[in-house]
Amino acid sequence: MRKLLVMVFTLFITCSLSAESIFDKFDTKILDINGRYATIKNSDKIVVGSSGIVTHKFKDGISTIVARADVVKKEGDRATIRFEVFKYAAQSAFPKPGILPQVGDRVTLNYLYDRALIVAPNYKVYDEITKHFKQIEWVHPDLVGAYLAKEYRPNPDREIFQKVCSLNSTGLILFALERNAYFVDCNNFKVVKTLKGGHIKIAQVPFYTRVKGIESSWLKWGSSQIDDYNSYYRNLIGR
Repeated sequence: MRKLLVMVFTLFITCSLSAESIFDKFDTKILDINGRYATIKNSDKIVVGSSGIVTHKFKDGISTIVARADVVKKEGDRATIRFEVFKYAAQSAFPKPGILPQVGDRVTLNYLYDRALIVAPNYKVYDEITKHFKQIEWVHPDLVGAYLAKEYRPNPDREIFQKVCSLNSTGLILFALERNAYFVDCNNFKVVKTLKGGHIKIAQVPFYTRVKGIESSWLKWGSSQIDDYNSYYRNLIGR
């Protein structure tokens, strides 16, 4: 276990030196639109798979979020984004803006990437990661564990993680798995950064949390316990 901690410490502290610039917000404007797709100016801060928001500004100076944007391609001095429904601000009591993105609207990428969920196999790995990525505000896994216990879901799927991301206004999930760790976008579940890790000898399921008794329910289809920590999450994120 000591060897594992040394490996995790060395590799994560090295990567964290560049993590701040990678996950900084990046603001630009829509250059042209073709249906659900639009072109923006390319930048080293843009990562394929990352997401953000599209903001429209009215003549009276008021701005509103009109869509989510996923980066789908980078080529030369241009990047391509795809418009999706922005669900984080969904509120049935308020009317929808009813406005489509327009040329000149502001695009903010890496939106909420300064807040993240963490899926770690044990406390030691959790502690190492959160201490070395200090620029990220980590949602404590107990909050996620409590939600799973309430929902009788010891095997969280993409929909569950996305729900928890929305409830806690987070843009990323870090999955610390065997030999690698992955930063995954909450909205589209695309991997936006891969880090080298170490060998995991002890893995708590569904992940490290102090919440005990996350039980399944025969009333909920597919709520069985996780058999293998690494295999389950690799399958979930497609790695």
